[in-house]
Amino acid sequence: MTLSLQAEKREKSGSADSLRKQGKIPAVFYGPKEASTPIALSAAEFLKVWRVAGESAVIDLEGVGETKEVLVNDIDLDPVTNVIRHVDFYVIEKGKPVQVNVPLEFIGEAPAVKELGGVLVKVLHELEIEVLPKSLPHSITVDVSSLKDFESQIHVRDVAVPSGVTVLTDADEVVALVQEAKEEPEAPLEAPDLSSIEVEKKGKEVTEEEAPAA
Repeated sequence: MTLSLQAEKREKSGSADSLRKQGKIPAVFYGPKEASTPIALSAAEFLKVWRVAGESAVIDLEGVGETKEVLVNDIDLDPVTNVIRHVDFYVIEKGKPVQVNVPLEFIGEAPAVKELGGVLVKVLHELEIEVLPKSLPHSITVDVSSLKDFESQIHVRDVAVPSGVTVLTDADEVVALVQEAKEEPEAPLEAPDLSSIEVEKKGKEVTEEEAPAA
């Protein structure tokens, strides 16, 4: 599936706030053979594409001269509203491999979870890879069915990757494991305050002794 975005060049001196009020996002594209160029995008269209592409799928950027193959390199989010304020696109050189982080997709069921009641721990959530743009996977699957006990681990070297993909993440890094579930310690029962009970009892006895005989 080809993903594409329509962009328009913008003046560097233009107001970013003004663009956002028009439903657009200020952005920029650059690359080894591309000068940094400010552009603007439809916010709605970018969100549609980004939900599918993430940061690990090639996007055709159109409307800025020759169509450019780009990756989403950085997104600036408003820390309060979480609204996208700016996007950086990296222009890929055709025929040259790219280095990107690709998300991991965990599949299967770990016997150590199903049979031993353990907890699956996902240590890594993405792998850094090098690959030609045409072979760039959207995600890499990790089958956790090999985690049979609490000593089992899946390392980067155990992950099967598509043909043409070179993994740059350290092969010895742990990707996933299963830990034994820890029981929450029961809160100790508080002993009743006997001193207050004793005081009340003594007070009652004194009252009876001091009471005048009928």
